Amino acid sequence: MATVKRLRLKEPYDAIGRVLLTILLILLAIFLFYRYEIHTIKRIGYSEKAANYILFHWKKDYVESIKFSKTLNKAFESTDYKEKYLKKYNLIKYHKGNLLIKNINTLLKKGYSVIDINLILSRGSEKDVEEFSKRDRVLYLEEFLEYDFSKLSLFDEYTKYSSDTGEDAYSTIVLVNLGYQKPDYRDPVIVKKFSTDMLVNKHFKLDENFVPDNLVSVDKNYTNGDKLKLNKEAYEAFKEMYSDNSNIYINTAYRSKEDQLDLAKYYNNLYGKEYVTKYIAKPRFSEHETGLAIDVASKHKNVFVTSKEYKWMLNNAYKYGYILRYTPRFEDITGFRSEAWHYRYVGKKISKELHKNNMSYEEYYAVNIYK
Repeated sequence: MATVKRLRLKEPYDAIGRVLLTILLILLAIFLFYRYEIHTIKRIGYSEKAANYILFHWKKDYVESIKFSKTLNKAFESTDYKEKYLKKYNLIKYHKGNLLIKNINTLLKKGYSVIDINLILSRGSEKDVEEFSKRDRVLYLEEFLEYDFSKLSLFDEYTKYSSDTGEDAYSTIVLVNLGYQKPDYRDPVIVKKFSTDMLVNKHFKLDENFVPDNLVSVDKNYTNGDKLKLNKEAYEAFKEMYSDNSNIYINTAYRSKEDQLDLAKYYNNLYGKEYVTKYIAKPRFSEHETGLAIDVASKHKNVFVTSKEYKWMLNNAYKYGYILRYTPRFEDITGFRSEAWHYRYVGKKISKELHKNNMSYEEYYAVNIYK
């Protein structure tokens, strides 16, 4: 029988093998430890990229001692990260954008506090913030930016308008947001989409192709005999109101832009251009073109303001979603003279809020809707 010889490594090779195995085991242990540490950091909320920075720059104890911060996470991911701002990043509210950390750095360098920066970031787009950060530091910026409906891009216009008119900060923001720093009918906001809370006035213009949603014919029982149209939701609300006071009726409702132009021509021939300019809205600037506005009349008195129905409407219209749109108190902001008969449907939620707080629709729109 042949003898089988066993191959044996020489002792030097055997030792090298053991060393290599030991090195591999150490590397595996290091890798497993690294992945465990990364996993621990990621469990707090940090991304893989941020976790790597945290681990290799000895920030693990710090991030474990504070609540998770999305802004800090963004800073650790960014090439704009600055160590000296570490604790301030943690106190700044996160906003989406690739330039967030760069903008924060610029603002901090210019001496803005964390409170200031949170205001600045919350009042504008990333582009707005970038532009604002280029300017010299602004003192007392909270005067205008403390209101959550203020806009960073309009900051200069706020300060100018307030200086020119003497208006307080709140009123200034409302008016400038709505374009009142510009002359009537100049560079208006174009309104394309129909909604029951839409705003139309001398600074908000209906698109040339605008047509109200759900226009329906109004039954002649609710009118003076004319053929009128109204938005269906507004019509249903009026019928509900009429069921509680059948002494009112609709004198005027929807007008097309052609109707509005004809109305202007009629009053121009009757009273002249100055009257039309002052009291009649230009086509596409009239609420009647939305299908949401009505002129209310009394069945018992020709002069509505002297009727019982006028007083009833003042006290009850809001319950059905209607507001008296043009009042003596708010002529400056509505841009139109008082009209005791002109009611606008806005829905019950808004009408009740306006009635409760005795505020103009322009103010409500600027504060709660127009962002």
